[in-house]
Amino acid sequence: MQFHYQRLAQQIANKIYQQQLLPQQKLSSLRDFADQHQVSISTAQRCYELLEAQGLIEVKAKSGYFVKAPKLSSRLPTSPSFKSKPRAVTNLLLQNQIQEASIQPHLIPFGAIQLSPELIPIEPLRRSIQRALKHCKPEDFLYCNRQGHLHLREALVAHWLEDGMYIAPEDIFITNGCMPALALLIQQLSLQGDSILVPTPTFNGQLRLIAGLKRRIIETPADATGIDLVRLEQAMAEHRPKLCLLTANFQNPLGYCLSDVDKQKIAQLAAQYHCIILEDDIYAECSYQGQRPLPIKYWDQQGYVVWVGSVSKSLSTAYRVGWFCMGEQLKAMYPELFSANASVNTPLQLGLADFIYSREYRNHLRRLQPQLMQQVEQYRRYILKAFAPLNIGLSQPQGGYALWLELPQKIDSLALYLAAQKKQINIVPGVVFGEDERYQHFVRLNAGHALTPQLQEAILFLADWVKQEMG
Repeated sequence: MQFHYQRLAQQIANKIYQQQLLPQQKLSSLRDFADQHQVSISTAQRCYELLEAQGLIEVKAKSGYFVKAPKLSSRLPTSPSFKSKPRAVTNLLLQNQIQEASIQPHLIPFGAIQLSPELIPIEPLRRSIQRALKHCKPEDFLYCNRQGHLHLREALVAHWLEDGMYIAPEDIFITNGCMPALALLIQQLSLQGDSILVPTPTFNGQLRLIAGLKRRIIETPADATGIDLVRLEQAMAEHRPKLCLLTANFQNPLGYCLSDVDKQKIAQLAAQYHCIILEDDIYAECSYQGQRPLPIKYWDQQGYVVWVGSVSKSLSTAYRVGWFCMGEQLKAMYPELFSANASVNTPLQLGLADFIYSREYRNHLRRLQPQLMQQVEQYRRYILKAFAPLNIGLSQPQGGYALWLELPQKIDSLALYLAAQKKQINIVPGVVFGEDERYQHFVRLNAGHALTPQLQEAILFLADWVKQEMG
């Protein structure tokens, strides 16, 4: 559910994006804006504050509010076309090596997509966990319900309801994170050797998981604007996969957010071809617009979409609490899922429930979202400046903090990865985001840490290495 000031801010933002309001154009004063829209001064002020946090307007002392110059634009990364066919993930050993390297704390952290500790509300979270322990009931120290503690499930229901999404508590399963949830679902809903439909390039950890579970993949094209739904439907019709694994909101690594029309279409395709959608929605709460975009699950009328998420990207990668939410088509499988689901640490569940009910989580998200937007834009500007005058492509996400960088075609990003490792810099080469080495000249970078001088120097090293290779 959007508040009135958020709807007003979105209207102004659309005018800025459509150039109906131009850079440096002066906006109405707070009092005039309140009179024009018949709202209070405080509502007008919250609207302008949200637009300012989004980087769309700025306030000038003694002059008022003005439209800011637009973000630095750049060419978006391209994505090659390819034939969709069932196949194995062929680079599991390399996947494992790069995954292990991406979480090494002594390396400059461009690898794993995770927030800097400075962006994590450590003290409020600690207080919530302490309160939860203080008010625990005796039965909370026994084995927990395998579906998850009811108090947390009810807290999540209330939290999502504010964003316009209702899920019944009995349809929520609490897990030890997003990837364990996906692993459980893939194991329970498919057999070894089955093929899973996956738009690529996609999160390398998902491909690594699928390979480890001895499933195959059917790749379909995606790019910085979204998923090729024509090709997605063709693959569903031709290969009849049981499962499709995808992200609709701020996908890693491309950063796109699908339109509501596309999300509704995917829900319809799932029902038409009886293909279960595993919707990994882990980045949705990292939106730059202040409003969480709705998931595909919202348009799921027949129960073919399983909504999966966690707080690892919006709160902390160390907080291992996630969930999946079922639909009508899988009701008969509840006993098997209940039996296979591993119990989750009860104090962590109750701590997160307190964090939600106390409004600390909502307050954290409101602080985090504009910080991420500004931080990611700083990275983009610095990367474009460092790599100039090379013709590179760079994603321009509207949420999350993964950046997808396309280098000149002759560049081998795996060689760049190895050279960077020698300089204690960790990146993820594009080769692990799909098959056939089609993303060989791409790199994914984490922008979850403040752009310090040390990180700037690391970006300069990457740019200089590429320039030297280009001669």
